[in-house]
Formats: sequence, structure tokens, C-alpha cells
Amino acid sequence: MILLEKWFKKANRKPIVLRGARQVGKSTLIRLFAKQQNRPLAEINLERHPDLSSVFATKDPVLQVNLLEALPRTGAIAPDSVLFLDEIQAVPEAIPALRYFYEDMPQLPLIAAGSLLEFVLSDHQFSMPVGRVEYLHMGPMTFTEFLDALEETKLSDTIRRFHLGEELHPIIHKRMLELLRTYYFVGGMPEAVQTYAHSRRLKDVSEVHNSVIETYREDFPKYIGSRNLSRIQSVFNFAARNVGTKVRYSQFSSQDKSATIKGDIELLCMARILSKVVHSHCSGLPLQADSEEKIYKLIFLDVGLMNAICGLNWQAITQMTDTQLINEGAIAEQFIGQHLQDTLSSSLNRELTYWLREGRATNAEVDYVLGLNGQILPIEVKSGAAGSLKSLHQFAGEKGVPLAIRFDTGLPSQQTIQTPVRRAQQTLEVSYRLLSLPLYLVERLPELAQEGAANLDNRTHPHP
Repeated sequence: MILLEKWFKKANRKPIVLRGARQVGKSTLIRLFAKQQNRPLAEINLERHPDLSSVFATKDPVLQVNLLEALPRTGAIAPDSVLFLDEIQAVPEAIPALRYFYEDMPQLPLIAAGSLLEFVLSDHQFSMPVGRVEYLHMGPMTFTEFLDALEETKLSDTIRRFHLGEELHPIIHKRMLELLRTYYFVGGMPEAVQTYAHSRRLKDVSEVHNSVIETYREDFPKYIGSRNLSRIQSVFNFAARNVGTKVRYSQFSSQDKSATIKGDIELLCMARILSKVVHSHCSGLPLQADSEEKIYKLIFLDVGLMNAICGLNWQAITQMTDTQLINEGAIAEQFIGQHLQDTLSSSLNRELTYWLREGRATNAEVDYVLGLNGQILPIEVKSGAAGSLKSLHQFAGEKGVPLAIRFDTGLPSQQTIQTPVRRAQQTLEVSYRLLSLPLYLVERLPELAQEGAANLDNRTHPHP
């Protein structure tokens, strides 16, 4: 909502396109936004009007608005209205038409949204409105949005206002971790969150999960073409059960060629159900310039859906210790990954990266690596003493980073790590600053990492 508000207030406002998987609440968000701005909403679902292709081909937005007003249940599109073109992928001609709204009717706020939009954008036979349209990526509700939905605003405000050096009361911290477990089960799909907020019945949430998963499976025939449906379903299930693991195509299927499985994964990524986390050598910024596209792991759209597909029910999640939730399985890594994606939702490049070094006796992996505030920032999702962070030590030693992040279930803390690291048959002394944050503070990572770096600068260059 905040990003939409910033867009709306821009003097040189362009039409904006919301991109995201089905069921993440794009349409609901836009309706709430128009209501919050006290603006009438002219909503047109283009799936219901596939015959409008000739209208948008006119390149005349004034004429287009006049014709749209003639549609049933639309009425007059007033100067202060928000025009919402939903399911824009159903009429691909509407996408290049957005540029003419920007050029000829910039005063009209225009929002478009679509599911499976990536397939239209990748296979377009038209001129894209480059530089005349903004894009906003939308995923599941975040943990703070989940807290707001449960009316736990004291807790969500605590997250939003927290700064390094402040104390988090143990009672608040404990309550955060309890609700974090609930989020692991419910996830961030709006219908699941709304259902839980209303009934608090976990059985109802499971029914929503099953319905959403079935919707995704029913969508497969819309974009897989001649590909094998049962194989796509198997890849879908296998990916959810192997989040955070380096992709080896032979593990997905011993009977199909690697190129076939790779193509299936690409389709699910385009549908926004899966996302790649690509290995980067991390020799400099941008990290993507130093990446190896062939080496990657996957994260799922939503932690709640992932657990539903894996058959992890509420009882199983509550019986796991904090250490098990972080160090065993993929729940915490998935949680952090989908929130890092949300952090990058307005960035030009949303691709997450990680660092992997494979050798007979020198395997090392850092869960995520971001280019943030002009610095390379390694991120580990791991519980335990600092001495157990061997991969992070190796990375810091090789790349010379001054600051690293560890997400776990402890209270926020900072410490200077000094440890010997073996490199090229030599032992090097590595020193860096480790900022440990509870998982629920992931949405504040950009600000808190910047504060951690500033603290580092103050120690390096003390004031006279």
C-alpha cells in the first residue's frame, strides 16, 4: 500500500502494472487503495471483455475511456477516478496502450494488474511501453501485515519502529516468536490470513490452502502448452518439498531430460509460483553480473502453501524446537526468502542470489547474499553459537566484507567475529561484524543493516 501511495503522489505519474501470482490479493489491494484515497474506482475485468482488443488498438485514450464507460456496470469515469484494468493479460493490446494514457491523459491514475502476465510479456508481438509504465511486484502478505490483520498492532509497530541499540522486552520477543510459528502455518496468502483472523480455526485455513493449491494446478493447462501435465504437477510438488536445496534435475525425474525439467521450472517461475535463488561468485556489485545461472536453488511463493504441500500440519510445527525450525528443513529459509523478495519489490532486479562453494572437503554455502546500500551483505539463517557459522566465516575471509547478518530466534545482538579460516593451504585471521536479528525483523533489514554499517564506521573512524 505504501508503494502505491508513493506512486500516486508523484508529479510525473505513469500508469502502474501490478505483477504477481494468482491469489496474492492484487485486486483487493487496489480496491482498498482507491477507498483510502477517497477516489471512485472504475474497475474493468478484461477477462470478461476479450472483444476490447480493437478498442485498445486505437491508440486514442480519450476514445478508449468513452468506450469503456459504455460497458455494463462501469458508468462515467470521472476526472478524479482511479481506472483499474484487471486481468490485463486477457487483452494483450491493452498493455502497449498504457503509454498513450501516460502521454495524453497523465492526470488519470491508471492501475493494471494481471495473473500469468509474464507469459504475455515474454511472448508479446507488440511494442512495449518502455519508460512510460511502472511495475510493482506483489507477493504474499508479510509478517507485519499478518500482525495487522490479527489486530496485533502493538507488535507490528514495534517491528516498524525498532532501531539497533534498543531493547526488545523478552515478553514481546516471546509473543513475536509464537505468532511467527502461526505465520509459518497460515502463511501470507490473503484469503488464508483473512480466514484465520476471522475464525482462528486452523482447519479452515487448511481448506483455503488446498483451494489455492488446486487453483494453481488448474492453471497449468493455460500455459504449459504441449508439456506433460502430470510431470508439471510432480515438479510443482517436488520444488515445494526441496526449498533451499541446489537444483539437480535428475532428482526431479530420472526419466526426463534435464532440459525438459528445466523448462518446467521456468514456466512455474514465470507463473510466480517458484523463484530462483542464483549462485553468485560475489566478487563485486551488481551480484547478478557475477552469477552462474545454471547453479540455483528454489523458494516457493508462500511458506504456508509450502508447508501444506509438504504435509506439515500445525501439530508438527508446534512440536519442532526453535533450533529445528531454523536448522532443519526449509521453513525459516523460505520465510526469509519471500520477505527479502518483498523488500526488493520495487527494484528493477528482484533476483535473489546466494553463494556456494563445492569441494571435496571445503563445501560452504551462504543462504542469501544481497547488494544493499552499496555493499555486499551475506545473510545466514542459522541458530547456534557464532562458531557454527563456518560458511559465513569463509565468505567474510574470501570477500573481505565488514558486516554480515544472521537471522535466528535470539534477541538482536552485535559482535565482532575474529576467527582463523583456511584458504589456499593458508590460515588467515578473519574479522568482521556480525549482526544477529530475530527472524521477525527481516522486513527492517535495509534500515538495520545501514545502522549496523554506520556503527562500524563510527568505531573505525571515532569522532575526536
